[in-house]
Amino acid sequence: MADNKDVWCVADAKGGKASPGLFELLGEGRKLADALGQKLCVVLIGKGVAGGAELGAYGVDLVRVIDHAAFENFTDEAYARALAELAKKHAPRLILLAGNAFGKSLGPRAAALLPAGLAAEVSELSFDKAAGAFMGSRTCGGGGFVAPVSWTAQPEMATVRLGSFAKAAKQDGKTAEVAVEAVDPSGWPVRTRFKAFSPEESKEIDIGRADVIVAGGYALGGAENFKMLRELANLLGGAVGASRRAVDSGWIPYRNQVGLTGRTVRPKLYIACGISGQIQHLAGMSQSGTVVAINKDPKAPLMELADIRVEADLFEVVPAIIEELKKQKLA
Repeated sequence: MADNKDVWCVADAKGGKASPGLFELLGEGRKLADALGQKLCVVLIGKGVAGGAELGAYGVDLVRVIDHAAFENFTDEAYARALAELAKKHAPRLILLAGNAFGKSLGPRAAALLPAGLAAEVSELSFDKAAGAFMGSRTCGGGGFVAPVSWTAQPEMATVRLGSFAKAAKQDGKTAEVAVEAVDPSGWPVRTRFKAFSPEESKEIDIGRADVIVAGGYALGGAENFKMLRELANLLGGAVGASRRAVDSGWIPYRNQVGLTGRTVRPKLYIACGISGQIQHLAGMSQSGTVVAINKDPKAPLMELADIRVEADLFEVVPAIIEELKKQKLA
């Protein structure tokens, strides 16, 4: 399959619209497609998928749509069959999936059906023109080291750690070509059936899409003290994050964890309260815009990384910031 071409970004289309994780793939996908001299394609799988031509504004050349009642709800067996059949038909060079629940479940199954090599949780990607090969890297050993990734056969596949790449910028005036792909799932050996979906009930902004994150560490001392961080985050229109140690202590849910074993985030403003900043945590938030660190230890790793360092007791500083913000809102 030496003539494989094009870079594919795969997304589910729940409710007819592409999932948000897709847009973190498109910017990097465009760069890789240009380096390869090929098209950037999006594969949308779902029921009632609405067009996709508008994705051209994000650098997409072609949208391949798989629209069928069998894909109204996500079942990894059926979706994997659909993606594998499409890939065998059109022979893409590189297939990218977001490292969310969808991509992590679908990627390995599709790779086994093709078959193809799959690199999981990749945080860097490039194309070596001299070698004519894609190269990547991923963190291993709990964040202790970075391992290089390479592929020996085509198509190459990878799930991308969310937050590793900036979302593709929208540019008006371009539309993508749309190709509707015919499928017949009736003969597929699918052994699972969708029964029901119960979304997690939380009124908090998800840290993966927040422009402002107020994060707390073990220095907070307990779950009760995260209330003031939530108050500060609400005043700033942001979300609450946490270090692994705070999550492991049971003070805050895992969905709030920032770091290699949690979430990778890229907010415009990251306020770290009582977080020392071990390498695992830094890897999850180092791409933030402006970093503010509040810590009594001036030698803490996060204090050295921060753009603004506040060497003080967080229990004095955070309430003072909250009061000042309240005054400004009332003024």
